[in-house]
This record gives sequence, C-alpha cells and structure tokens, in this order.
Amino acid sequence: MRPIFLLPALALLALLWAAPLDDWLPAFPVHMLRHMGLVAVAAPLLVLGLPPHAGRVAIQPLLAAVIEFLLVWGWHLPAAHALGRLSGAGFAAEQASFLLAGVLVWAGCLRAGHPLAGAGGLLLTSMHMTLLGALLILAPRDLYAEICGTAPDLDGQQVGGILMLAIGTPVYLFGGIALTGRALAEEPA
Repeated sequence: MRPIFLLPALALLALLWAAPLDDWLPAFPVHMLRHMGLVAVAAPLLVLGLPPHAGRVAIQPLLAAVIEFLLVWGWHLPAAHALGRLSGAGFAAEQASFLLAGVLVWAGCLRAGHPLAGAGGLLLTSMHMTLLGALLILAPRDLYAEICGTAPDLDGQQVGGILMLAIGTPVYLFGGIALTGRALAEEPA
C-alpha cells in the first residue's frame, strides 16, 4: 500500500460523492466533474496506491480501453444519462461503473507487460473521451434536457464538455508520455 496515492484517492472519492457539489455548479458540469474525477484522477491514484490489488484486476490495455469506451458512451446515451441523473440507484450504478472502468484502464495500462501497450490504451481512451467532450461542446442543443425533464442548459452542457477535455486530456497525455518514456528507457542502447 502506498498512502501517498491512496489517501488523496479516498479523499477525492469522498468529495465527489459526499460534497454538495450541486449547490455550487449547474447539474451537468457537476455530473461531468464527478465522471472525470473518477476515471481520470481517483482511478489512477487507487491503482498507484494499491499495487498488489491493481495487479489482480489488470487486463489487456486495449480490452480495458474498449470496456471504458462502452461504459462511458453507454452512460451518455440520453436514457442512461437520465437514469444516472434522476435515480439514486441509477446514479450509484453509473458512478460504480465509471470507477470500475477507470481502475481497469489504469491498472491495465500501468501494469501492462510492455509500456507502449499501456500508452496505446491511454491514447485510445483519450481519443474517445476527447470526441465525446467535443460532441457535448459543439452540440446545437441540450442533449439531455427533454429526457431529464429539466430546462435546457446548453451552456452547462458545454462547460461539462470543457471539463471533460480539461481534465482527461492532460491526465491521459501525461500517463501516455510517462509510459512511452519507460518503454524508451527499457530499450537496449
């Protein structure tokens, strides 16, 4: 166990799930802040903080990236998004699946047999997250207001997309660069 990583991960999880974030920000940006906090910040900290456990759940980086892609995009389909926003059980399932997907990606990528495989998994994850963030930003209307029964908030949706890009892009990029650096260091001279 490595407390330097584990304690911030646990503190972040408590903040994301227990703090009244909805009192400070509109609903969609808070929703996205929670998502990205789980997959891009808490998950890698958990993996780094609990290396033996991470080794037990590590799967191939490409498979982990595909699982996360399916979960992230699936939860952003309008009906699933509404379930996650309007139902306590839906919210719990969504949050648990995001955390699980994040742990699978980071465990698979950081513990891959070859660091370039891990860098590739992080690159794929970054690409689909960037695409989803861009779609949220560039959509001409609020994609979720009607199904969620809320007033349209295109600005909130765009801020959510920006948060997705602002958090995910640098984190996945840094992870990919670090793994590429590790691979280059392992190469024989």
